[in-house]
Amino acid sequence: MQNFILAALLLTTTSVMAEPRSVTVDIWVDNWFEMYANGTRILEDSVPITTERSFNAETITFSAKFPMTIAIIARDFKENESGLEYIGTRRQQMGDGGMIAQFRNAITGEIVAVTDSAMRCLTIQRAPVDRLCADEANPIAGEGVCAFVKTDIPANWMTPDFDDSHWPSAVEHSAREVRPKGGYDNISWANSAKLVWSNDLVQDNTLLCRMTISDQDTS
Repeated sequence: MQNFILAALLLTTTSVMAEPRSVTVDIWVDNWFEMYANGTRILEDSVPITTERSFNAETITFSAKFPMTIAIIARDFKENESGLEYIGTRRQQMGDGGMIAQFRNAITGEIVAVTDSAMRCLTIQRAPVDRLCADEANPIAGEGVCAFVKTDIPANWMTPDFDDSHWPSAVEHSAREVRPKGGYDNISWANSAKLVWSNDLVQDNTLLCRMTISDQDTS
């Protein structure tokens, strides 16, 4: 009987631990993102990536089981694979990226996770390979200084069991470096939430980033 009661208690505890929990996320990305929780897409930037100046923040509440794997694909705006924007005008230039997010207990409001250097981020599109491309009168993606480097998106990269241990750590950047604008100022960011990207805000245009929120983070 005693063993039966113990087994029942363990089963009950496991069931409770496996129950989904409600989390609220605030996220700002220059310029566009798509976010997954445990491999399921839960949020996409409401402003299309084709929008040249998109600096809005998004806030939603969702439920997921813990520990929870968050995966984000973040893209800076570019007109084509050259990595340039305003092509053919006097404003022709390379853009710059940036991302920040914080995750809160939806009931208590307590911060349970933030973006910082503990994340892993893989650059899958880098352009141009030479910054002189921005000075080209007729920049052609893939040619000369306007060449680009593109990596295939790994299969199942957004799932909890994907091994990202070989990915570089995210790099924290100051607000002065990123120059966040638009919806960024509409959010009250926790001091622990950091603006992140790769080590190159300008030439690294598309990133895959991952982080895990453990059970103890939500206790």
